[in-house]
Amino acid sequence: MSTPGKSCCANGNELPGDPRTMKSRVLESGAAMIQDFTPVKQICAHLNAFHVYANDPTRCVEANHYCTHLTEDVRQCLIYDSPNANARLIGVEYMVSPRIFATLPTEERRLWHTHEFEVKSGMLVMPAPDGVPDAIWEAAETAEMQDVAPIYGKTYHFWQIDRGDPVPLGQPQLMGSFVSNECVKVAHPAGLDSLLEDRNKRHGVDHRQKAKKREGIEAVEKHPDADSWFKK
Repeated sequence: MSTPGKSCCANGNELPGDPRTMKSRVLESGAAMIQDFTPVKQICAHLNAFHVYANDPTRCVEANHYCTHLTEDVRQCLIYDSPNANARLIGVEYMVSPRIFATLPTEERRLWHTHEFEVKSGMLVMPAPDGVPDAIWEAAETAEMQDVAPIYGKTYHFWQIDRGDPVPLGQPQLMGSFVSNECVKVAHPAGLDSLLEDRNKRHGVDHRQKAKKREGIEAVEKHPDADSWFKK
């Protein structure tokens, strides 16, 4: 019996298993030409930010969201560790409007998080596609951020890539977003600028400039049951 090999994933870490063969590539290409991937084709936004572990706010991980709008009140996002072709699917996030959130039971609401801080701090960004003028993209991104700021998210990660797991191990982990600079320092003592430095370089953004452009976004009246792990 042959020993499984290793292949490289998006961030350079090794994954178990042999590299894909020409046979598998041909079969996949043929299937892609014939099958209809309608649910995936509904993805309309790529958002990049960081998630923090609800049961351990000293840990956080970068998250690339690929989101679909089911209705004006409900969104769903696939979360990957990078935007690259060999990115690992590490989790999912559901987002609902304040109107829907208010109808949920109290215990359920405590599993959800807010987005205002990551929007207004510039932590949450929509990486720009090549060839789109900066001014046009900034206007579109800021409009999207206005929509995201008041909504609530419920996120689970299945793959704890920050501890080097070769495959998804253990129970799904409830995740949240950062809600203040103080919370950022719990996970990353050097602060927000340091946390975002590498991300900013990779995507060609400056979160401080984005924060200034978003100063006009109205303050959000957040429900007290959300972000429960930061209130213990």
